[in-house]
Amino acid sequence: MEFFGVTHFGTFVLSGILLNLTPGIDTMYILGRSISQGVRAGIISALGISTGSLVHTLAAATGLSLVLATSATAFAVVKYCGAAYLIFMGVRMVQNAPAGALATNQLAGRVSYRRLFFAGMLTNVLNPKVAVFFLAFLPQFIAPSSPHPFGSFMLLGATFICSGTCWCLVLAVYAARLSGMMKNNQSKAAKVISRLSGLLFIGIGLRLAIMKR
Repeated sequence: MEFFGVTHFGTFVLSGILLNLTPGIDTMYILGRSISQGVRAGIISALGISTGSLVHTLAAATGLSLVLATSATAFAVVKYCGAAYLIFMGVRMVQNAPAGALATNQLAGRVSYRRLFFAGMLTNVLNPKVAVFFLAFLPQFIAPSSPHPFGSFMLLGATFICSGTCWCLVLAVYAARLSGMMKNNQSKAAKVISRLSGLLFIGIGLRLAIMKR
């Protein structure tokens, strides 16, 4: 069954949902933001990550991701830039941990939502493995005879991003709620949460740095 140049669309949707449910760097990033800075920060970060996925979809549709897939140097440059960015954010969170439970909410209020959005987007865009994934996964569901392969690419990418965004928003909301319960029960929890989230970001950055193609 072919729809707009796409084959086995149902299989693609199911596969996409299962892949989105699999914990990865984006999942850990959203959890870290939501737990340390609240539900709004988590939601904005999730939307930023979804925008990053849209960038990858456009890149794959136009063939730009092929450079990352074939050039070891380009892959390494993007990978290390992304790792350095995550580690930098993690270190800042560890150093600037709030002193009390209410301080975390105050910190979230001071953080620019624009910065959170672009931070989430950069985290996703600077992960070359995501670019290679889009380039390798999406074409499997595009018919060779498709009259509009670019449109087919965008349809698949939008579908995958929609399901991923829904899951990320669920993560953001429930992670923030869990964090709120902890902070209500212990005044020093905010400081601990912020530092643990910072260490989480550092760990994500290190994981990205040692990631192989």
